[in-house]
Amino acid sequence: MEWAMTDPRHETIEHSEPPVHHWRASQLRQLGIPAALAGVYAGRIDWPQIARLIQLGCPPRSPCGGP
Repeated sequence: MEWAMTDPRHETIEHSEPPVHHWRASQLRQLGIPAALAGVYAGRIDWPQIARLIQLGCPPRSPCGGP
């Protein structure tokens, strides 16, 4: 039995979909980012990189090296 070739395109998952956005915002809040900022930046930043910065001692409420 031979399988028929189907359309090779894959379904694209948008990163701005509400479940993904809410999950990312919750990850940021767990890191100590204020809820308002977490909601705004959830789709714009890489939360694992933010987690690494926080683990290295950068405070979650202000940028490292800032005043």
